[in-house]
Amino acid sequence: MAYFRRLGCVLFLLFACCEAGCSSSNTVKLQGSGASFPAPLYTKWFKEYNAAHPDVRVDYQSTGSGAGVKAMVDKTVDFGASDVAMSKEEIAQVDGGVQLLPMTAGSIVLGYNIPDVDHLKLSRDAYVDIFLGKITKWNDPAIASTNDGIKLPAADINVVVRADSSGTSAVFTKHLSAISTEFAKSPGTNKMPNWPVGTKSKGNEGVAAALNTTPNSIGYVEYGFAVAADAKFKMALLENKNGKYVAPSIASGQAALASLDMPEDLVAWLPDPAGDEAYPIVTYTWMLAYKKYADPKKAQALKDVLAYCLNEGQKQSESLGYIPLPSVVVDKVKAALSNINPGESPAKTDGKTANDKTPSEKAKIAG
Repeated sequence: MAYFRRLGCVLFLLFACCEAGCSSSNTVKLQGSGASFPAPLYTKWFKEYNAAHPDVRVDYQSTGSGAGVKAMVDKTVDFGASDVAMSKEEIAQVDGGVQLLPMTAGSIVLGYNIPDVDHLKLSRDAYVDIFLGKITKWNDPAIASTNDGIKLPAADINVVVRADSSGTSAVFTKHLSAISTEFAKSPGTNKMPNWPVGTKSKGNEGVAAALNTTPNSIGYVEYGFAVAADAKFKMALLENKNGKYVAPSIASGQAALASLDMPEDLVAWLPDPAGDEAYPIVTYTWMLAYKKYADPKKAQALKDVLAYCLNEGQKQSESLGYIPLPSVVVDKVKAALSNINPGESPAKTDGKTANDKTPSEKAKIAG
């Protein structure tokens, strides 16, 4: 009798292991990386999707927009993310093509940490000159003139900038270049600009942490990080194109987006939006998907995840400080999902693009 009980236990364990193995083999895993700007929202979306669909796991790493684009070109991920849409030259390096998908939008704010200063207005000239290193004291007349009745310290301005290749930097410098010919000449629009001033921190997370801990600091960071529960810094009101001082908010971000039509290629910029209520630094951010996936399960799983993000996911955007996509944009992005399909496309590679490979390596892939 004891023998049969032991045999029953062994068979039960073998059956359980088999079930676990079979379940695991049916799980689709999607690996993505890129922009830190939308990372809190993407993480929430993917976690909640997995809770409702345990057979699909999405792992997203906040590595910065530049790294996300590179990972797509190198085919070391299943999808990427960037606050700067991939260029035609970058897309041309990917066999089979890339589909750009705006998934959410957000504002880039100037966070500041000045003791005992709860409200701060910055003119366009003032915040450009701060990041050019021309204004170095908080009580500079260019700042004091727009802040009557506020006692500004005679302290040095501690500027915080991004250390990594960043879409947030590209969007911010695109705006500064649009409003200042001097800035446009140097450092200009760049994912990794050669800033004339500032200490460097990695990711939106790093800039937010530096602002929290550095008195008399100012830095650019995505709005969602500025309204996070652990944010100790404040946000400046910025002068917009119409000469109005506007606070960053979901409403002022939506006012900015209202002035822009989304073209068919789903790549749109608004470096200096018009409108009295428009916040001046607002951007879309894109997910990057291959148009062809060798694994049909991955192609379908990714399309299902993206459809969820465009439906239920948009309802969660505001709670984390992101701007829900306008309905007309959602419709265009949903239509673009049909461009993601199973098909012959190189899977993950050794990091070399098709142009980098030797003839023998190309022949090996073809074979």
